[in-house]
Formats: sequence, structure tokens, C-alpha cells
Amino acid sequence: MPSFVLVITITIVVLALIFDFINGFHDTANAIATSVATRVLTPRQAIIMSAMLNFLGAFISVSVAKTVGSDIIHTNLVAEYVIIGALLGAIAWNLITWYYGIPSSSSHALIGGLIGSAVVYNVFNHKNGLEVVQWGNLLEKVIIPLILSPILGFVIGFLFMIALNWILRKVRPATVTKVFSKAQIASAAAMALNHGLNDAQKSMGVISLALFSGGLISTFYIPVEVKMACALAMALGTSIGGWKIIKTMGVNMAHLAPVNGFAAETSAAVIIFTASMFKAPVSTTHIISTAIMGVGASKRLTSVRWSVAKQIVWAWVFTIPVAAILSGTVMFIIMLIGKLFQF
Repeated sequence: MPSFVLVITITIVVLALIFDFINGFHDTANAIATSVATRVLTPRQAIIMSAMLNFLGAFISVSVAKTVGSDIIHTNLVAEYVIIGALLGAIAWNLITWYYGIPSSSSHALIGGLIGSAVVYNVFNHKNGLEVVQWGNLLEKVIIPLILSPILGFVIGFLFMIALNWILRKVRPATVTKVFSKAQIASAAAMALNHGLNDAQKSMGVISLALFSGGLISTFYIPVEVKMACALAMALGTSIGGWKIIKTMGVNMAHLAPVNGFAAETSAAVIIFTASMFKAPVSTTHIISTAIMGVGASKRLTSVRWSVAKQIVWAWVFTIPVAAILSGTVMFIIMLIGKLFQF
């Protein structure tokens, strides 16, 4: 194997693990924000539990990893280092949104990065850049779930909370709080497990794609070592936490009691698990955010701080195109350097 290919492959693996690590602390809030906000768990307890279950969740399935690694772009039309541009753009967007405390989607940042980097690579090589994207798969497995999953998060969160309010209408508020303070630990655990199940697989798919393109594996599959590395990277990132986003999700968006947190987390966990079984790389962030909105709105619409929700929605809208632009820019610079030094 040429040494240059090996260097590129190693670089991609390192960047993918960094992305997974950032995903861990960027998206920790998805699983634990409501538990921390309702004071069911301390931030330390929530982060430790989330890190452990993120790690375990990464081993449950690889179907989403295969979608990201082989169904978004035509891998035979791009060079291996296209993945470097994709990862750098996605990492940049994650860090920008983390800095400002905006819960954007790491999943869609990576997908946008793959699209932008691959298109620029093909255009730079005088090919039809748009042909490199598998548009049918993108629509079916990314765009449609991107639109539907937040809607389902809001609707199911809203209806589930309405049902719980009816079931518990004759129960003393103090008893409800006591019971759901315990139940919310289970719902937070389910969220953390499903976050690992869906999110850790994105980096698995990217690393396996790099190994396949570099000739280190003969067919596209997810090696056990890749699962272990990605699970560990996400768990380590989760252990650091992300208080800025936790505050936005669990405190700033709506006032939550333990029963509300339970309803939001349970609704989101069910949707994420279902999406994972259908191989769809959905956004944990999108789903739990709208579930919180739905739960808050079930009491009254003014319970939701819609100004905060509006900022989050705009972040969702811009994530794929901005990540694509960032990654495309990085790819353009890489191509210029490559042309200058003839590699």
C-alpha cells in the first residue's frame, strides 16, 4: 500500500474519532438535559449514566453506519481524502453551534459535509458534481426523516403528555413528582442508549468507508475494532458534557417537571429507536427538542419559549447547507494544495 494512502486513511480515522468525541459532548444534552433540569439527576450522575449507555448503544446495530458509509455518495466517484473535507466541515459546524449553545444536529452536519466535499471534488476534476450524490437515498433516508422526525417528536410528545395528564388527573401532585422522579431515570437511560445506537454509527460508517477505500478491508463492513473505537470516543466526549446546550434544551426552552421530562424522553427514545431500525440517520437533537416543545405546549402554548425554539429551528434548516459549504471550502483548499504539490 502506498504510504500516502496509509497516511490519508489514518488521518480520516483520527478525524472521525474526534468528530465522535465532539458529538459526545455536543449531543450529551439530548439525553440528559431534561433530567438535569428537573433535578432528578445531578449533572455528574446524568453524564456518567449517559456515557455508559452511549457506549453500550453503539454495539446494538450497524444499519445506520452502512447508510452513511455507502448510501449517501457514490464512493467510486471520489478520492479517499474527500472524507477529510467532510469531517473538517462537520467538526467546524459542531464547534460553532456548541460555542453558542445551539443544539444542532451532528448527524446532518456530517451528511452535509459529505455532500459538499464530494460535489466540490467532482467539479474540481471537471465532472458533473451533482452526480456524485445518491439523491434517491438522500431523499428517502435523510431528508424525509429529517422533516418527519421533528414533527413526530412534537406530536407524540404533545399527545403522550395529554394522556399522562388525563391518567394522573386524580393523583396528588406530590405523588406524581415522586413517582416520575424515579421513572425519568429510566427514560433518560433509554434516550442515552438510543443516542449511542443512532449517533455513534455515523463515524463507524465513515471510518469503514475510509478503510475500504484505502484497501485495508476487502468489502464494506463495520469491523469490531471500529465499533469499539467509536463507542469509546463518544462515551469519552459524553463524559465531558455540554452545559451550554443542556441549559438551552432543559431550562431555556420550557419549564419542566419530572413527569414532563419523562414524557419528552420516552417519546424521543421511541422515535429514535424506530428510525434506527429503518436505517435512518436521524437527529437526536431534532427529536428531543420538538418532544420538549410538544410536552410544553400540552399545558399551554405560552409554556414554550418560542424565541428559543425559533433559533433552534433555524439551526436545523441551515445545518446541512452550511456544513456542505464549509466542507466544500475545505475540499477546495485541499485540491488546490494537492495540485500545487502534485499529490
